[in-house]
Amino acid sequence: MDINSIPDIFQSKLRIAVISSLLTGEKTFRELKDITGATDGNLSVQISKMENEGYVTVRKDFFNNKPRTRYNLTGKGRKEFTDYVNTLENILKQYKADK
Repeated sequence: MDINSIPDIFQSKLRIAVISSLLTGEKTFRELKDITGATDGNLSVQISKMENEGYVTVRKDFFNNKPRTRYNLTGKGRKEFTDYVNTLENILKQYKADK
């Protein structure tokens, strides 16, 4: 992966924050909101984009008689995020080598 092939999904600070948060395991909507500081609407829109692109899975259920939405990172999401981070690391290494 080079800088020009970075997926659009990683061009949003909020989406990167959500994916980074999900690396450690499942999170609820409330947890993601607390971690990112995003509004309900913005977080919902960005998670929908990530779900549509196959980066996260969404599970809805009830906990203590209240609706709960839980999110997990997919294999694709984990792999492409790792590739993204590796690309950034390679760019930094190249920059340092050129100085």
